[in-house]
Parts: sequence; structure tokens; C-alpha cells
Amino acid sequence: MKNPTPIPSRRKFIASATTTAAAFSLVGCQKTAPAPARTSGLFVGEGEHIYEVINDWVVLPDQFKWQITHNVAVDKDENLYVIHEGQEALPDHPAIFVFDAAGKFIKSFGKQFQGGGHGLEVRTEGNEQFLYVTGYQKLKTFAKLTLDGEEVWSHKAPMDSKAYAADENTRTDFADRKNVWGRNHFLPTNFAFLPDGSFFVADGYGAHMIHKFDKDANYVSSFGKSGKADGEFNTPHGLWIDSRGAESEVVVADRANGRLQWFSLDGEHRKTLGGFILPANVDQFEDTLLVPDLSARITILDKNNNLIHLGDSDEWRKDVMKDGKAMRSANPETWTDGKFIHPHDACFAKNGDIYVAEWVASGRISKLQRLS
Repeated sequence: MKNPTPIPSRRKFIASATTTAAAFSLVGCQKTAPAPARTSGLFVGEGEHIYEVINDWVVLPDQFKWQITHNVAVDKDENLYVIHEGQEALPDHPAIFVFDAAGKFIKSFGKQFQGGGHGLEVRTEGNEQFLYVTGYQKLKTFAKLTLDGEEVWSHKAPMDSKAYAADENTRTDFADRKNVWGRNHFLPTNFAFLPDGSFFVADGYGAHMIHKFDKDANYVSSFGKSGKADGEFNTPHGLWIDSRGAESEVVVADRANGRLQWFSLDGEHRKTLGGFILPANVDQFEDTLLVPDLSARITILDKNNNLIHLGDSDEWRKDVMKDGKAMRSANPETWTDGKFIHPHDACFAKNGDIYVAEWVASGRISKLQRLS
């Protein structure tokens, strides 16, 4: 049940932190007047990292429905992009939706990602912005789009990596593809970008490798393999270029191993950090890293990589995970406001607010408003 009390001051909140509950058609973009601030009175965090949680920040128009929300990204105009996995049985339904900073629906596109929509990033290149998308399940692809959904290019498995079955990049029709998983299949999950336009793709569900491509999406190199040792992965689901130190490094959310790993830009292992349960992706705001954890919480890493868990509760986690994660398919009205179920991705807004996409059947996008 929501707490109707006003937002506390930072000092009052910190003083009581130990007792506070730790939660088809393309439509033209139109500018709208700023909407009044939305509040919930529900808070997570500690110290300099306190956020007000507003669940169900965005709502789809009646003609659409969420089909397992997966990833979120923000463009330079503060529009929010959301991708859901989508259902193969609904081929004309869009998989990507766009909302303005007030949470108002703007447009939709991306029906080609139905049945496997996964990773999503917005990148500025010169005077333009582009959307990068990964598709897993039968899709087995990664693509570059305009912000209106027009395809610039699309690629399948990097066969030069020598990691994949012989026909992994030859099937072109969705109906001809097979939803086959395994270490010799390409099931990409997320991106990380370097300033020169080159980028990394995590094959989180397939080869458990990180592939590097140049700015034109030509294959360059790979690193990693399946395993538990440093430099090895068990579901390298998300990644980012950590630019907080003297030298930029690739940080990988090694999900099923419950850790983050850092590498040089050439793939040399640098360090490993535990303290996570199922870390799913990484984002950065100034000297802070953001890690959505599929096990009912969000984690912040400060400049010294100290961990601040948002919404962490062992009792709540037990409820979330019991009966084969039944809560993710339950009626959303039975969920507890201010709590997280399965954060699958999260990204920062320009002002340090956080958007969260959760791996739940009916979809959920929450906003964490940073207290100033």
C-alpha cells in the first residue's frame, strides 16, 4: 500500500533509514508542456543515493500490451525507449515503445523484434542519434536503427569468431530459424560503445563471449568463454565501458556467476567483484555505476566500488522467488508498491534519475527519482 506522506528531507530520511521500507503505427513526436511531478512517498537507498520509487511510470495505449519488458534507454531529448521480448504469435505488434520525459507515449515500431527483443541502447554519432538493438531466441541478430525505427543494418553471428555452428548466420526467414540454445549458438544480449564508434556485443545466452566490432559493424575480436574462473563467464548478460578510472575498461555483468568483471579494451582480465546475486546489466552516471539485479533489487557502485543495494530485502526476495518465480506472472495489483521483482535492465536519465525495466509477464517500467 502506498504511503501518502510527503517526501522527507534528506536529513530526516537518513535519520530514519533503518526503519524505512527498502522498490502499430509510428506516431509523430510532439513537444508537450512539462507535467507536474509525480510522487509516491516510497523510498530506497542510503546516504547520497536515495530515490523515490514510482512503479508503472509509463502506460501503453489500449491497442498495445506489454510482453515481458526487457531493456530501457534514454536519448538526448530525455525520451525513454523500451523494448519488450514480444510474442512471435503477434508479428504485427511493435516491440519498441517511446515515451517523453513525463511518461507520455510518443510512438512505437520494431515489429521485426517480436519474439526475441532484448538489448537496447541509444548512441549519438555526429549530429544524429541511433538505436542499437539485440534479438535473441529465434532472432539471433543485432541491428542499428534510426530513432524512428528505420533499419540501417542488421547482422547475425560473427562467424569469424569460430564460435558458432556452421549455419548459425544463414537462416533469414523467421519461420526458418530455430529457437536453439547452446554454446555454439548466437544469442546476443547487450552493447557497450567506445568513443570511436567501435562497440562490444555480449553473447550472454549463447557462446558466453564478448565480441568486438568496428564502427561499421565489422568483426574485430572476441574474449571470454564459459566457466567460473576469472575471465570466464556464466551468462555475460550486460556490459558497459567504465570510464571512471585513468584507463577505460569493459565491465561485464557475469550474471549466473553473481559478479562483475573488468577487462582491458583488448579483453585482458583486470579484476572481479562479488556481492551480487544475478547482476543483469551496467550503466554509468558520473562516478557511479548502476547494476539491475534480477533477484529483486538494484545496486549502486560508488566511485570506490562500494555497493549500495536499493530495495534489498531477504524476506521480500523469498516471496518473489517462491513457487518457481510465480510472482512475475501474477496480477500486478497483488505486487507491493515500492518493491522490485526482477529488474532486468536499468539506465540513468540526464539528471541521475533511474528507469528500471522488469522481467515480468505483464511488463513494468519504474522510475526512481533522485533526491537532490
